[in-house]
Amino acid sequence: MKYNQMTNNYFFRFYKCGLSVEKTAELCFKTVRQVKNWDKGAEIPPECKRLMRMYCERKIGQGDNWQGFSIVKNRLRLPTGRELEPQQILTAVALLEIESDLEIKTSSYLLKTARIIANNI
Repeated sequence: MKYNQMTNNYFFRFYKCGLSVEKTAELCFKTVRQVKNWDKGAEIPPECKRLMRMYCERKIGQGDNWQGFSIVKNRLRLPTGRELEPQQILTAVALLEIESDLEIKTSSYLLKTARIIANNI
């Protein structure tokens, strides 16, 4: 596409989000033709814009509890920079639900350590 033919939609989709036409269509459950029409200036549905923003790393949540968290492609990025896949999150939740004495002691130690680190940063 030539520079003078680039629309804001094309710039947003391709340069800000780094999405190809095919990947955008797949992500938004739209046809390639519909995405190409967006590139020509047709309005992008708000839900598709939101999906694209989430895909290309957008912040999640409004409150302080979510500060530093973001979605990057299909992973949850923590404030520490670590990216978690869905299976890792499910495993962590399962381990927390076990609540044996050893896990409770380990969790307490980890929380104390995390608080100390957070207060020193």
